[in-house]
Amino acid sequence: MRIALITAHSPLAPAAGQRELPRETPALARPLAELGHRVTIYSRRESTSCPDTAILGGGVSVEHIPAGPATRLTAEQAARHMPEFAAGLASRWRVRQPDVLHAFGWTSGLAGLGAARDTGIPVVQTFESLCSAERRQAAGSAVSACRMALEPSIGRAARAVLAWSGEEAAELARLAVPKSAIQVIPCGVDTALFTPDGPIATRSARARLIAFAPGGLSAGLETVIRALARLANAELVIVGGPGGGRLPRSGPFRELARLAGQLGVRNRITFAGEVPLNGLPALLRSADAMVSASPYEPSGAAAVQAMACGTPVVASAVGGQRDAVIDGTTGTLVAPGDAAMLVHRLRALLAAPALLQAYGIAAVDRARSRYSLDRIATETAAVYARCAPSASATGKAGRAEDDEVDVNQQPLAVFA
Repeated sequence: MRIALITAHSPLAPAAGQRELPRETPALARPLAELGHRVTIYSRRESTSCPDTAILGGGVSVEHIPAGPATRLTAEQAARHMPEFAAGLASRWRVRQPDVLHAFGWTSGLAGLGAARDTGIPVVQTFESLCSAERRQAAGSAVSACRMALEPSIGRAARAVLAWSGEEAAELARLAVPKSAIQVIPCGVDTALFTPDGPIATRSARARLIAFAPGGLSAGLETVIRALARLANAELVIVGGPGGGRLPRSGPFRELARLAGQLGVRNRITFAGEVPLNGLPALLRSADAMVSASPYEPSGAAAVQAMACGTPVVASAVGGQRDAVIDGTTGTLVAPGDAAMLVHRLRALLAAPALLQAYGIAAVDRARSRYSLDRIATETAAVYARCAPSASATGKAGRAEDDEVDVNQQPLAVFA
């Protein structure tokens, strides 16, 4: 099967300097190719250093489509150039089109649906995050009116929508995406990289907690710092956002540092900044527990990475975390925003080394059995196989005419 994966950011583009949501596209490409498929990753050209085409090896290639300025843009900025991106994709497929198209993110979905229109190519959509859930669960999140209006239409127009969690599947159903089109396939983890065996980062004699700020966002970290103030012999490492030596003079991370100072725990907190992917396992192995108090966590990727390294997880019961963590077996779940419960669970866990070890062993088994990239790729390929025969039989991708999204008609005037 010829598979086209559409992503907002190329795996070859220079890093943005922030740890983003999991870039599932390149991660899934290799295991899909190992199943015998021919995989091409398509992305908007966001750097002049990106070649037109590159071979990643093992049946995987990357193609960059000129659409707008050759620089990294926000999703809302990039959305303005999706009609051009869709036209570029369609021109590439005039000679030989893919059997199935999988778009990651709402802007990629716009481009994919526009390129696949009237071709019979089935479109599979992964949103990565839904703005309706962001707005409701993460107070203060900035969401655009255009994205809010388009995500439901994209979901209804796609042949299948892959949700990262049961919570996201329910949200998609609330957006009137047919339940028959929704399947829960969580984000995967590289179990060859994230493993309990290997180097361990240097640490002090204190119990170590590790928390994440994906995409440089600080949601939930204030709660974690307040919990740390009630744990006498513990330290906290925060991964993501600015490093401790270059905290900005204002903004959320400066406020977190100021709060830590007021609570008398600034000397027990390390702002590690952005950590390369291959440096994360050693850091995770050095922690007694990974902690998250985020009110919204669509993927649960950090929790799964920690579990794969044998690190128990204490996390808010939201999104991907609620699915990944088996409460009382691989870690502990707490009610979102319940700081007292978070302190209670952390204190009990850190006081029981045998329980920590038992949770860690179970966490590794859970990560390997449910979240390995091989399994995720196999489940994803099964969705492709169900979609592709239907597309070739009907000769038309998508559902009813009313549900289709035509990016060529420029539905993005709200950005003007």
